[in-house]
Amino acid sequence: MYAQMVSSTGKVVKSYEDMSPDERAFQARIDAGEKIEPKDWMPEGYRKTLIRQMGQHAHSEIVGQLPEGNWITRAPTLERKAILLAKVQDEAGHGLYLYCGAETLGVTRDDLTRDLLSGKMKYSSIFNYPTLTWADMGAVGWLVDGAAIMNQVPLQRTSYGPYSRAMIRICKEESFHQRQGFDIMMKMAYGLPAQRKMAQDALNRTWYPALMMFGPSDADSVHSAQSMAWKIKINTNDELRQKFVDQTVPQAEYLGLSIPDEHLKRDPETGHYNFTQPDWDEFFDVLSGNGPCNVERLNARNKAWDDGEWVRDGLMAHAEKKRTAKCAAESGRQS
Repeated sequence: MYAQMVSSTGKVVKSYEDMSPDERAFQARIDAGEKIEPKDWMPEGYRKTLIRQMGQHAHSEIVGQLPEGNWITRAPTLERKAILLAKVQDEAGHGLYLYCGAETLGVTRDDLTRDLLSGKMKYSSIFNYPTLTWADMGAVGWLVDGAAIMNQVPLQRTSYGPYSRAMIRICKEESFHQRQGFDIMMKMAYGLPAQRKMAQDALNRTWYPALMMFGPSDADSVHSAQSMAWKIKINTNDELRQKFVDQTVPQAEYLGLSIPDEHLKRDPETGHYNFTQPDWDEFFDVLSGNGPCNVERLNARNKAWDDGEWVRDGLMAHAEKKRTAKCAAESGRQS
């Protein structure tokens, strides 16, 4: 979900013979499982790919607060309100970790934010769908955060050190998010008929957008090969999607809910579920800005950016004041 349409070099993976000495030494470190740190030499394509992926990941965490924040004041109990508040707070923290990690690659947080607000940089397609009922909070936690964990656990082994280390804490918190979502779905699925119907409706609407989170099929994901050679990505899109389906179908059966796929069937030979692929035309249309909530999400982020300008200006003025005072004090001591 964090590499949806993230391009790398736009070229095929180089062979060792075609690499420069620096590139060969770099690739040897990657192949040996070493972590690349901010001050280490790295190919420009590697740096740019990481900036795009970490930036998109950070933006997804921040924009992902919007559909859930919409339900904080309407949570059915005080306990549910507190849990949802904690979850949204976690997502804000995840975004900050990732922005900090991206800054180690020589890009500023303001640069990343401006790219988001202009539409140049994307965020996960899933957040361009509306959350219509309280059951959607369950479906988002169970399916969307479940898909996120499927993406994020392998990223703990990604080759870039700051990204890898950030994912350790993020994954721990995401596991809480998934559990709270499943708990909401379980309460509704085992509740009144109207609640059960609401839970099934949320599953029906969220299932295929959740499958889209892993990005296009491997046949259409032209940049995955280079990202995997650099170990920025650890698994292919289709591998993660299959693993997600295999894990989630038994959970739905436990809830007594039906996956909205009439062709879903377990293959006894492979042990995997055969399933219907999402509508990839819809996926690319949403990424192009034509989803149900694209305009609403970007408008909200642009408003937040504009409304916060005075805070940023004040912090910069305060920092400059402290810097000037420090320089004056050091000059006085020297004289």
